[in-house]
Amino acid sequence: MSRKPLFSVMMVLVLALVVGAVLPTAAQEKVTITWFVGLGTGTNSEQIAIQEQVVADFNASQSEIELVLNIAASNETSRDTLSTLLAAGTPPDIVGPVGVAGSNSFADQWADVQPLVDAAGFDLSVFDPALVELYRNADGTLGGLPFAVYPAVTYYNTDLFDEAGLEYPPAEFGAPYVLDGEEVPWNYDTVAEIAKILTVDANGNDATSPDFDPAAIEQFGVNFQWARIRLIWTNLQPSSYYDAATNTINVPDEWRAASQWYWDRIWVDNTAPNATYAASEVLQPSAFASGNLGISIVPLWYTCCLDSSVGNFNWNIAPVPASFDGEQNVAMDADTFRIVDASPNKDAAFVVLQYLVNDAAPTLATAYGAFPALPAAQDAWVESISTRYPLDINWSVAGASLAYANPGPLHHETNVPNYTQAYDREFSLLSLIESDSGATIDLNAEIDLFEADVQAIVGAPTE
Repeated sequence: MSRKPLFSVMMVLVLALVVGAVLPTAAQEKVTITWFVGLGTGTNSEQIAIQEQVVADFNASQSEIELVLNIAASNETSRDTLSTLLAAGTPPDIVGPVGVAGSNSFADQWADVQPLVDAAGFDLSVFDPALVELYRNADGTLGGLPFAVYPAVTYYNTDLFDEAGLEYPPAEFGAPYVLDGEEVPWNYDTVAEIAKILTVDANGNDATSPDFDPAAIEQFGVNFQWARIRLIWTNLQPSSYYDAATNTINVPDEWRAASQWYWDRIWVDNTAPNATYAASEVLQPSAFASGNLGISIVPLWYTCCLDSSVGNFNWNIAPVPASFDGEQNVAMDADTFRIVDASPNKDAAFVVLQYLVNDAAPTLATAYGAFPALPAAQDAWVESISTRYPLDINWSVAGASLAYANPGPLHHETNVPNYTQAYDREFSLLSLIESDSGATIDLNAEIDLFEADVQAIVGAPTE
């Protein structure tokens, strides 16, 4: 009987063992982490290419984790896509970038990253402490790490200020405004006064003149571009209207006062555009971008939409006015990357999260048009935005604003039960105030009705 077949089999086995010992096994041992994109920005073709490169760079930087990108077909379909993944028991590990409002639909799905921060010894001091608190929830848990922030700033049209003979808003926090040669606080009372001077009718009369015609306004003093009512309230005075412990809604007095302040600008002073004026040709493509608005208090993401200003008028940014209580507060939209609580690999997901908010921050923030929370990445953002808007813009206001960020529980998008329905009710209140019907409403009665309606919403079974 020949031994050749047996010998051949043994040789094959030996070779297999040798090859197995030589070939790396790291690829088989890698932990796969999935990064889901779509709840916020990140779905256009240019952003996809940049995100793919970030993934490739991360995977090349180490040998223990394989990062995989899962991009929703669109922002509009992303919620359904993520819901399906969660329901099927196949959740992604990381979701983002996503803002506070976008996160609220999945509020019970996010992990507390504070234990992961502690376990990894991650140094939160690389961020402004106020920004860390912005991402902290009312119960003390930490929803994410600071990544992309959009502080509210005062956009102002320098040409209109020059034409009116007004001093520009202060360039630094805490500095006064100079009105009629005297120093006054840079607050919302001051804004109300200069808005009258900046509001002009077709005959050249400003809103301080007895001849001013509110039916023929061609230039307005102030607005809050595309703001929700809670953002306007929070700009004027940070507070909260929801008590989670008792599941109750109570619109605080300071928010009623903020509503009155805004209503007065629209219907008494006629210095803020109502909905009819906002939709008119005078204020297109948007109020400030039209060149016919003196001041817009709006988060920094509004740089998205000012290309029409280039070569047509000059503008700058300044700190937001002080709140009603005299304190300096900055309402701030904020994006981050959330770790899904159902992820089986939270420690590995946190390694990726650290990479996204540190190493990849300059690249990703520029791709998303976002101001980076990481100080080391902010110069790259300034360089990029300065190329787009070749004006002498005081971009340092953006960085200085971060220290005044409202903490998470006072954020204008803090979660309430049935958030989407509450959001819609907020929208309807603001729409009423700004509509032609708003001129004759009983404002406090409408807020009482709003309060009762939202109480019914949060008291209903959650979606």
